[in-house]
This record gives sequence, C-alpha cells and structure tokens, in this order.
Amino acid sequence: MDGGILSGLGLAAPAGINAPLTLLLVALADRFTGFADLPADWDWLSSWPAIGALAVLLAVEEVVDKIPGLDHVNDAVQTALRPSAGAVVMLASTSGDLPPAVAAVLGLALAGTAHATKAGARPVVTLGTAGLGNPVVSVVEDAIAFIAVVLALVVPVMAVLIVLALLAAAVAVAVTRRRRRRARRAETAAPG
Repeated sequence: MDGGILSGLGLAAPAGINAPLTLLLVALADRFTGFADLPADWDWLSSWPAIGALAVLLAVEEVVDKIPGLDHVNDAVQTALRPSAGAVVMLASTSGDLPPAVAAVLGLALAGTAHATKAGARPVVTLGTAGLGNPVVSVVEDAIAFIAVVLALVVPVMAVLIVLALLAAAVAVAVTRRRRRRARRAETAAPG
C-alpha cells in the first residue's frame, strides 16, 4: 500500500470496531482502485472468495450488532477476531516497512483497544437507553469505521488523527467507568 505505516495504523483501529467492513473496504480498494495495492503475499485478501466471505460476514455483523443482547454476544465472539483483523490489515499495509512482529503487535493493540472501547461502552448504552440506543450507536460506529478506513486509504496522514481520536475515546470510556465504580463504592460505603 502506498500509505504504508500510516495507512496500517489508520486501518488497524477501525478493524477493532467493524472487522469485516474494514477488511472488505481494503479488499475492494485493492481490487478496483489505486488507493490500496496489497503486496503479492496478501493478494488473497482481495480475491473473489475472500470478498464474498467478507460481504457475508459484514451482512451478519450489520444485523446482529443492531439487536440489543445479541450485540453483546457478538462483541464477545469478536474479542479474538477484531484484534486479529487489525493485525492482518497492519501486516498487509506495512509489508516490508516494519518487521512483521512489530506490525502484528501494533495492529493487535490498536484494534484491541478499539474493540475494548466498543465492547465496554455498549453495555452502558444498553442500560442507559433500555437497548433502544444500541442500533443508533451501532450505525454511528459503522460510520466512524467507514470514514476512518476511507481516510486511511485516501489520505494516510489522517491516520494519525484517527488513531489519536480512537485512543482518546478509549481513555474517556476507561476514566468514566473508573469514576462510576468509585462513586458506587463511595455510595455503598457511606453510612445511610
């Protein structure tokens, strides 16, 4: 790929939000545009069987992720798959630019962080909206992933901003959860 490391960084993070969408967009960009040029070792990703399989997986993801309850099961199942997809897209993007072990670890870490943020925030949405907000949040997540992938392919330097924004979101979710836990502990410990 032309963007190399920057594209890889920008693609790994959204893989943690929606792995089939990220991989399918990369495959289609390689097959039909000049925005992605996968190395020969990674051509299988843009093969017709892979594109077909990714399209089916994306269709399943799009339905299941919109249904309260099933979305949590999907997040649990995706705990290994999304970070792995981040590693795959990072390896494919940086082939020759980074040692494979470094690329894989970076892809796993970025996609894993994005996945943990998504999976950690979704129960809060479910509880706060009685599940009614889940489809809306899922559409927003899909839009974020789509925009992040397109920007990483078209304007790789934007990848740094994408990754920073996703990391900031992860930190915000972690801080909010920690504050809520502390507040609950203080409430239960307070004499009443």
